[in-house]
Amino acid sequence: MRYRSLGNTDLKVSIICLGTMTYGEQNTEKEAHEQINFALEKGVNFLDTAEMYAVPSNKNSQGKTEECIGSWISKNHHKRQDIIIATKVTGPSPGLQYISDIPLGFSKARILEAVDKSLERLHTDYIDLYQLHWPERKSNMFGQRDYKHYGGWENNFEKIIDTLEELKKSGKIRHYGLSNETSWGVMKNQAYAESKQAHGYISIQNAYNLLNRTFEINLAEVSIREGIPLLAYSPLGMGMLSGKYHQQDLNFENRLLKYKARFPRYHGKHVFETAGKYVKLAREIGISPTQMALAFVNDRPFICSNIIGATTINQLKENIESVDVKLDKSVLEQIDIIHNTNPNPAP
Repeated sequence: MRYRSLGNTDLKVSIICLGTMTYGEQNTEKEAHEQINFALEKGVNFLDTAEMYAVPSNKNSQGKTEECIGSWISKNHHKRQDIIIATKVTGPSPGLQYISDIPLGFSKARILEAVDKSLERLHTDYIDLYQLHWPERKSNMFGQRDYKHYGGWENNFEKIIDTLEELKKSGKIRHYGLSNETSWGVMKNQAYAESKQAHGYISIQNAYNLLNRTFEINLAEVSIREGIPLLAYSPLGMGMLSGKYHQQDLNFENRLLKYKARFPRYHGKHVFETAGKYVKLAREIGISPTQMALAFVNDRPFICSNIIGATTINQLKENIESVDVKLDKSVLEQIDIIHNTNPNPAP
């Protein structure tokens, strides 16, 4: 395993981060524990979750993922210091209001409630990285390609910083980060943090994969120059880049088919065809499509960690082993040729 600094902190995280959003929905608690144990044996020390998980979230599954991790921690107290846990507070969403009686968003009351509930479910005294799951304001995210301006949002950046700094001082969180944020959002958040002489946001978690390289358009420069590295989620495009959807014997238990309405950005002929070109290239050079897609993400200059998810140990093993795959210049050039013919079909 290889490790990198988590932003401008002294925390060293594995290049592969264990994504856990299937725990409590597609994976049982027992399977979750097996995955965590296997990942730790392979050198993974970074776990990512959120209060709204499992996904797709519903009233019965909400919080189950943190509970699965928490029951593992209860059995392995001595290993808590060896793992870095990231979780998230839910942004505004009418469809998720069952999470809290407090309006969803980043008011002080909501953040404090969310942190305490996550700590309880996780059976831990502190959270290493606490993230804002998506902005309070409406912006282009989750597959929305273009920006459409909406009014009615009240700037809450400064108050959020105050709340997060209060949580740091209390010891409930060690650091905080952003997620599904834009270039403007990152810079404005950091400006408010700097005005208060706070350490500020140390990372950003956005979607990034061969089918969605929109992070490179503006955010990559912000990430590198501001020292706010990317924690990439959906590095396999919800499995589209693994090649399994290009086979004849489709398994309709696979997430993208089972929850088709939930992930529209990865559906469509143009997405399927472009993914097929990457799958074909990987097979031509003699590596698995999964490992080519992950290896590409692993070594981007703005990446801190690559958040992989799996429903089986075999998938998890293949994903983790991508750290040993290096793509040479000629392969990267072929990837760019495919990218330039149909850039970002799944933004």
